[in-house]
Amino acid sequence: MTIPPDGTRRFLFLQGPHGPWFHRLGKMLRAAGAEVWRVGFNRGDQVFWPHRDSYIPWRGGPEAWPAACAALIADKRITDIVLYGDTRPIHAEAIRIAREAGLTVHVFEEGYLRPYWVTYERGGSNGNSRLMQLSVAEMQVALARSDMDLPDAPASWGDMREHIFWGAIYHWFVMTGFWDYRNFRPHRALTVRQEFALYLKRLALLPVHAVERMLATRAIRRGGFPYHLVLLQLEHDSSFQMHSPFSTMTEFLALAVKGFAEGAPRHHHLVFKAHPLEDGRVPVAREIRRLAREYGAADRVHFVRGGKLARLLDHARGAVTVNSTAGQQALWRGLPLRTFGAAVYAKPEFVSTQPLPEFFAAPARPDSRAYRDYRRYLLETSQVPGGFYSSRGRRALLRQVVDMMLSPEDPYDSLRSGNAAPRQQLRLVK
Repeated sequence: MTIPPDGTRRFLFLQGPHGPWFHRLGKMLRAAGAEVWRVGFNRGDQVFWPHRDSYIPWRGGPEAWPAACAALIADKRITDIVLYGDTRPIHAEAIRIAREAGLTVHVFEEGYLRPYWVTYERGGSNGNSRLMQLSVAEMQVALARSDMDLPDAPASWGDMREHIFWGAIYHWFVMTGFWDYRNFRPHRALTVRQEFALYLKRLALLPVHAVERMLATRAIRRGGFPYHLVLLQLEHDSSFQMHSPFSTMTEFLALAVKGFAEGAPRHHHLVFKAHPLEDGRVPVAREIRRLAREYGAADRVHFVRGGKLARLLDHARGAVTVNSTAGQQALWRGLPLRTFGAAVYAKPEFVSTQPLPEFFAAPARPDSRAYRDYRRYLLETSQVPGGFYSSRGRRALLRQVVDMMLSPEDPYDSLRSGNAAPRQQLRLVK
């Protein structure tokens, strides 16, 4: 990290999680003596950044963004760029420019260990994370100075209602403020109006989905049959789109059902667990039913819409996923896990590479001791207690992450050099 001659850090914020998290973070960085600027690409960005003097609206088209970004960095003498997710096009271009200029890139993401942590890294996350190049043996060496106790795996995903609420508010302002930012293009395939409609639909159907989920989960838990769990993701999620071999969710669903039908014992069942934010843009339940009929397994395939994962994992024989972070809850319980995409936890010590029919027939168990070391390494480095969407989560996150951002070392180097700050316990103070 390069410190400017005057010693002042100058942070440029791009797009962040829905809600007030980036505003709160910028306010704390200013209190620490840094300059903070925010580029807004739509009305939603603008509304959630109430500090008008530091707000920079960008109303140009995508083709003009790289030159504008470089000019902005030079004009404001930016030293650091802050963003949420590193694969959306405007962020990927900004990261490229920042690297050429020797700037520090701070990347936030949903927690690799959910729900009570978020991910803070430098340079990239998920498939672009430094974790992809680190071996478990290297992590064990870095942990030699630490004797941290591991907290239990939580049972819930996180601040779900707050997440949906802030997403609906954000998309409302993006949609109604379209004429102010008419060149804005979402990084996903759907229009802003379609995204907003899906958020409203999810909010309205929460009670109905809760009943469906309860009935489906009860049938599985009382069924008395062995079952394998498929941990689904959102088709539009960057980890699925950018770091997996699949272009559509249906491709993965077909692979899973076919592998189960070919390899699993006849008395075993297959349970598909939907992502908590699944919004119906992909007809997942319908596709699963169709594929189950096609492969002659209709009476042994189940679908659960969201809900708490722990209740299903507690009795599962193994789990399959593309690269969902939920796979780590399976590993924490010592369950066999098969992945198909690039994932920060896909280490050979604890993730199976068996052909899927063979995995369903006789899944290889993970090295649980190696996984405990891996998990401990994450909790000592890039996993920060707190959350983006609830007030209590943001308070917990601010207590630690600002000092991490101001540190000359990234979280992984800090642990290796012995300079990592003590970590908070899992309890979130209200």
